[in-house]
Amino acid sequence: MATEQDSSYAQGFGQVSRTAGLVFRYLLLAATMFGIVTLAVLLVYVANDAIQPLTADAGWHLTFFLTLVLPTILVGGALYRRNREALKLGGMVVGALLVSLLFSGGVAIVFVDIIPPLTGFSYAVGLAVAVAGTVLLTKYETQIPFTARVAATGLLFFLSLFGVPGYFHSIPELVQQAPVVPTDWIILTLVLGGLTALVVGQYIARVREDTKAGVAAGASALVLTALGAIVGPFVGIDANALVVVTAVSFVPTAAYAGGSVITREELKPGLVFAATVIVGALVGAVAVDALGFAGPQAWTDWQFLTSSHSGSAENAGLYPAIGGSILLMVTVAALSFPLGVGAAVYLEEYAPDNRFTRFIDVNISNLAGVPSVVYGLLGLGVFVTYLGQATGTVLIGGATLALLILPIVIISSREAIRSVPNDMRQASYGMGATRWQTVRNVVLPEAFPGILTGTILALGRAIGETAPLIMIGAPNVVFNLPTELSSKVSAMPLQVYAWSSLFASEDFYTKAVPAGVVVLLAVLLAMNSIAIVLRNKYESET
Repeated sequence: MATEQDSSYAQGFGQVSRTAGLVFRYLLLAATMFGIVTLAVLLVYVANDAIQPLTADAGWHLTFFLTLVLPTILVGGALYRRNREALKLGGMVVGALLVSLLFSGGVAIVFVDIIPPLTGFSYAVGLAVAVAGTVLLTKYETQIPFTARVAATGLLFFLSLFGVPGYFHSIPELVQQAPVVPTDWIILTLVLGGLTALVVGQYIARVREDTKAGVAAGASALVLTALGAIVGPFVGIDANALVVVTAVSFVPTAAYAGGSVITREELKPGLVFAATVIVGALVGAVAVDALGFAGPQAWTDWQFLTSSHSGSAENAGLYPAIGGSILLMVTVAALSFPLGVGAAVYLEEYAPDNRFTRFIDVNISNLAGVPSVVYGLLGLGVFVTYLGQATGTVLIGGATLALLILPIVIISSREAIRSVPNDMRQASYGMGATRWQTVRNVVLPEAFPGILTGTILALGRAIGETAPLIMIGAPNVVFNLPTELSSKVSAMPLQVYAWSSLFASEDFYTKAVPAGVVVLLAVLLAMNSIAIVLRNKYESET
């Protein structure tokens, strides 16, 4: 028989050989492993220069092995044999804590150092008033025409946030001129803690299917955030910083762990694994400090993360560049997300299939592959030369990077919208819904995880770009955080580029550059991990 022979002839395929198939399979495997190993060696080489783990005392390594590594292996091995889903939950909790801690640092930079807490609070109040008015308008959507509601909503947001100069003060102005204002930690608790409490409350209410449980969880989240400010000074941590970390990292991670266990009680052992890792790390840190063991002489340390550029590699820091990257990403997201999603919705749900739309499709695909330096030249020509804007500012840098990733956002959003089954649209139409109601209530909620995943991956590309920022005249080095959209801005890849070129020396090559690369890679991996988790969750639900 043909299946018993090593090779045979199939009509239309020519000579069919199982040997050739096996060779091709193992060649692909070898190519994949070669790429993975090469990348791993490169990352280990850079991380070794930045962290220098071998410079730590032998007692330091032994202590963490006994308190962290060995217990983690034992507990993880036991769960791997008995309950792999619980082990997966434990790993997710630890990963969520690490990633949220990383992002809480960025949030602290924005809402403590860049934007004064009172300013942020005033705009939060203005935004809350505008949102409340919009919600009130939606309750009368059957009595008020759609165009009138859109105009009223836009006017409400504009008057609340900006007012009319000379005639009507905006709500932020009125709040900042109030005779009595709360302290910074109370403001951060109300704004960040309140937002976290709202999200946690809704999550627990949905998991428990109990509104009262959600209200209790939200109140507990707000109380825990406030306790962070009270406990902070006693443990040597700034109250404002601990409020941010509690609201952005500790409380959401605890809520995720608790909600997962509520839905599936068999996953409770996974919390034991997470506790083993977290407690082991804390016990190890306390033990090495008490025993006096010296840790690694890492260049990626607290001083590096909180200092600005210096002429010596030992004192150089990445802090202004980190703040600049955060503001650039906020600007890029604010510009590219609504434009990209709006274009995708139009092209998929409204645009007719004609030559013009096919021409647009082809050009969007081509624009996604254009080198980034071309977008830098485009930003220089349009925003700086034609519009006469200042070079190297947050707004111009964000707009240029938004142009860079806009085709990617459009393509990924279109793919997510296209993946929504057409039967769901037809069912919505069959119930009498309009096209807009179908898009708003059916298509976008179903496609949102895919849209968000594609946007995060696109932002990951933007945060690592250097050429567009060089083209628009962004400074290589800044010594202060940008505080406005018109402020000069640098970014992490631009700062690393400056260290490796303008300040090229043996010290910078072996100290500052590897440390900057490790920080940049940590941010990129954190963003990509969020996108991967969202994609896997979406695929498992569908």
